[in-house]
Amino acid sequence: MEKLIDQHGEAQFGIFPQSVSDINYLDFDLRNSMGKPKGSLAKKLHFNQFQFISFTCDTLIIGLAIVDLKIASNCFVYLFEPDTGKFEEFSFTNLLAFNTAIDTKPNTGSAHFYKGANSVVISCEHSHQRKVTVNLKAGLKIHAVINESVNYNPLAVCVRAGLTGFHFTQKAAALPCSGIVKWQGKKMDLEQIKAQVSVDWSAGFMRRETYWNWASLACILDDGRRLGLNLAAGVVETGFTENALWLDGNLTKIDMVDFKFQRYVDKNDCTQWQLRSNDGIINLTFEPAGKRQDKTNLFIIASNFTQHFGRFYGQIALENEVITLNGEWGLTEDHYAKW
Repeated sequence: MEKLIDQHGEAQFGIFPQSVSDINYLDFDLRNSMGKPKGSLAKKLHFNQFQFISFTCDTLIIGLAIVDLKIASNCFVYLFEPDTGKFEEFSFTNLLAFNTAIDTKPNTGSAHFYKGANSVVISCEHSHQRKVTVNLKAGLKIHAVINESVNYNPLAVCVRAGLTGFHFTQKAAALPCSGIVKWQGKKMDLEQIKAQVSVDWSAGFMRRETYWNWASLACILDDGRRLGLNLAAGVVETGFTENALWLDGNLTKIDMVDFKFQRYVDKNDCTQWQLRSNDGIINLTFEPAGKRQDKTNLFIIASNFTQHFGRFYGQIALENEVITLNGEWGLTEDHYAKW
């Protein structure tokens, strides 16, 4: 589909197998709760955008994001080495989203965040490549190319958000990649270590206060197939969901998913997460090995965010087979946001 907002100023809701070329949000008929139209300045100030990309394999996990909330922008990058437990994170904020931009085109646009000598750039090209370039003052360098040319089937979905808004997201998981990571004296080849990528591109006039649980997996199975998962609860559930599975790029939709976990734990509590889908496809346990978290309360905007990296165990029951996971690395998230 070419544009998300139609000629009447209304967002088109549903799942879009061919994705959406442009999230033309300025054409949206945005109104307040009493039905009074809002102008273009209000649209620009209330339109939220973010991109999150993760690289996962047995030897390295990377998570990075660019978040544009207009009143402020944030960029973070973290790296975790499972073999050693080494973890490092970097986080930057720009007031009024200075030196931050995210295009409205999920498959051909670009995003960037600059602060001093630190830069993170995500760019898409018509050659079906998504490039990630990270250069940080601390010495971290990432130059990655994500291959979106072979059997690429992203899940693009748009749902209502509250009374007057919409939430669009495009997800894809278990994408192959190539490139180099330079971190703390090590140089790692992403293709050699068989890193798999998950991409989250989201935008919209989202609920003022929102909350979600989320899980992501991208791995190579013992038989060589690429397996990806994207599961969520609490957001993007108004008529349609973002729950999906990719097996060698082939997309399978999944029903509603229940997340069971203890948010507040001490050393004697169980930290496992239980994930079950209503259709019986997903029956997984997640065991955290570490986390990246942030608690920020600026009154106008706020975030209480914990992203865990760890291992998945259990079964995925497809129509013709049951896939057993035995410690594949992935992510879960517990996230409250006011924006």
